[in-house]
Amino acid sequence: MRIDQTIYSRLRQKAIKTAGILGVPSFYIDHGIELEISRESLKTSMLIKKCRSYMDEASMYSGHGLSHAEAVALDAGILIQVEGKLQNMDSGLMSEMVVYVQIAAMLHDIKRKEKNHTIAGSNEAGMILNDFQIEERYKRYIVAAIRNHEAFKKVFDSEDEIAKLISDSLYDADKFRWGPDNFTTTLWLMLNSADVPVEKLYKKFIESMKYIENIKATFRTRTGKKYGPEFIDMGIKIGQALYKEMSTIIGN
Repeated sequence: MRIDQTIYSRLRQKAIKTAGILGVPSFYIDHGIELEISRESLKTSMLIKKCRSYMDEASMYSGHGLSHAEAVALDAGILIQVEGKLQNMDSGLMSEMVVYVQIAAMLHDIKRKEKNHTIAGSNEAGMILNDFQIEERYKRYIVAAIRNHEAFKKVFDSEDEIAKLISDSLYDADKFRWGPDNFTTTLWLMLNSADVPVEKLYKKFIESMKYIENIKATFRTRTGKKYGPEFIDMGIKIGQALYKEMSTIIGN
């Protein structure tokens, strides 16, 4: 296994280098103001701080722990602002929506280890939110968004347009992670906790890449549909570089 870990370290460096060459996704460049607002909310919101207190990194699924939740929360906060402006949302309401969608993002994978993790996670989030001083309808919206965030599954109808906005923003932000993050961070965290020979990873890699490609057609918000495919394409380019590197290492 030590040999495989050495190989994985080499492959991760290749992924990081390739991601650096590809540059920053245009989503962040085009929405710098919204990015800073979302980042500040993550840093300062007492409700987000409270979410963190319920998250036990040791019990969470590898690659879907606190760092993943915060990455999703950051992007969800950006998305909901951009979408809110498209809908002429009141600025005060929009500020609240940033926090609520970030709460959903922080808690969305809290039961990732379980088979039906969206259902289990939404139930767990519902219990956690009983301790939060927010309106009951927003608690329902957050729970529903968590239930609705899995790809290639039935999409449940939202209670109203605000609920749909939270749900769709969470989904798209989560699926942005299937881009560069998947190959620079998530994959290696998952491999680090599992005894997977590089040959096994290599054998399933192309099939996994095709699965990721299919996510491009599932983005739900207008903003997600605009920027999501770029995230996925960048991830696939990194994946292709990794596959080529593995082919060289294995000798295929």
